[in-house]
Amino acid sequence: MSVPQPLLKKRKMSEGIKYLPLVIPLPLPEDQLKEVVEKSKDWALMHGAAMRSKTQFSEDSLQFAPFVLIPSAFPRREFMKSIEIQLILNELMHKVAHDREFLTSSLKETIKVDEFTRNLFQIYETVHDEGVTQRASLGLLRSDYMVHSSSTDKIKQIELNTIASSFGGIATHITLFNRYILQELGHSDKLKNLPDNNALEGLCSGMIEAWKLYDDPQAVILFIIEDVTFNICDQRFHEFKIREMNPQARVIRRTLTDMAERASLGKNKELIIDGCIVAMIYFRAGYEPGHYHSQKEWDARLLMERSRAIKSPSIQYHLAGTKKVQQTLARPGALEQFLCEPSKVERIKEVFTGLYSLDFDELGDQAVQLAIDNPERFVLKPQREGGGNNVYGLEVRDAVKKMKNSQERTAWILMERIHPPLSRGYIVRPGVSNVPELVDMVSELGIFGVVIGDSETITYNKQVGHMLRTKVSTANEGGVAAGLGALDSPYLID
Repeated sequence: MSVPQPLLKKRKMSEGIKYLPLVIPLPLPEDQLKEVVEKSKDWALMHGAAMRSKTQFSEDSLQFAPFVLIPSAFPRREFMKSIEIQLILNELMHKVAHDREFLTSSLKETIKVDEFTRNLFQIYETVHDEGVTQRASLGLLRSDYMVHSSSTDKIKQIELNTIASSFGGIATHITLFNRYILQELGHSDKLKNLPDNNALEGLCSGMIEAWKLYDDPQAVILFIIEDVTFNICDQRFHEFKIREMNPQARVIRRTLTDMAERASLGKNKELIIDGCIVAMIYFRAGYEPGHYHSQKEWDARLLMERSRAIKSPSIQYHLAGTKKVQQTLARPGALEQFLCEPSKVERIKEVFTGLYSLDFDELGDQAVQLAIDNPERFVLKPQREGGGNNVYGLEVRDAVKKMKNSQERTAWILMERIHPPLSRGYIVRPGVSNVPELVDMVSELGIFGVVIGDSETITYNKQVGHMLRTKVSTANEGGVAAGLGALDSPYLID
């Protein structure tokens, strides 16, 4: 594909910064841009690509989620690679989650200083010492990548999410949205380069399979939700799709506090809430400290782990998704403990980026010095989910210096910073003009996977869809729910 002339000019001005090709000629004429943005906002609202406002919250109203008007270019070869290796990642994370010795050794330093991870680990040890009631686990995973600008432009993994892997519902609709916009702009010939996205159906199929495995048609699927849900459409899409796919399967929604106040275990350790037996639990909350207002919410989490309900994630899956475990897996020889085939190991190693421990040992001290000497080479990442927690640029040096001699540093990892190629496009946000500016952007690809099994066997292993989050190139964090990123679709280029 040839690079449009405006792009070539920009590239020369950028002194080595790489740009991906434009999908269509830009900028659009102002009149055309204004008209298509007006249509796009209405399309998003009418198809549920929306969220509740954080500034003017109301349960009775929605605003569209930020989106990229025209899909962003993404290398076809790397997209296909991310699809193909998801089954290996599913297998890897399932085996990691069921290796008590590995989890314990990986997290032994972190739990000394990170109270949240320590509380999770105490639940993990309690249920294992008592004897695990429900041996089956459901993993609804999302592996996130960025393309790293180099001579080969290969994807590198940012992280792998094992809890509340969101936006599968809305992402499915965003693919349809970007198809519509390309048609409106007269580019129907380009639709073939937008890959199909069945993330919603795939994730819901996994939940239904787990519900069936429980073998009680009267039991319900329980969504654990935040006290206030902003990302309501993405959650409800899952609920409504489950009912559509299997009319017998009923979904209920409860908070951790609801569970603390009204849930109990039956005589056979079945989980009961408001008169309903729970077959499977899907955690859309519980991944950050703020979701646990007091000890009673932690007691509720333990109660659920003790139950016969199939969890997504089970406590071991939750721990397997921590940043510290991710860093430990990047150590020499770690992958070989879980993947027997050398070809699988090499394929996973190819997408790993540099990850460094900050433990109090020789390697940890070396990583601390690396961060102080070259802070802009790295991202400092804590044991937190949900976006907005990482440290970038010169602030890395300040943060590492501050905790250099403190045990606190063992709760963080250091990751080589990925420098993705830029694209050009329009980001449309609520409350902003219908004539958005053409901006430089970077994108992060998420691949969804579903895995079901116990400590001995995997019975269900699928890659089920994708999402693309895009942000302006000057923004460090990119979470859509946090208000910094925008929903997008990959346009595959050769």
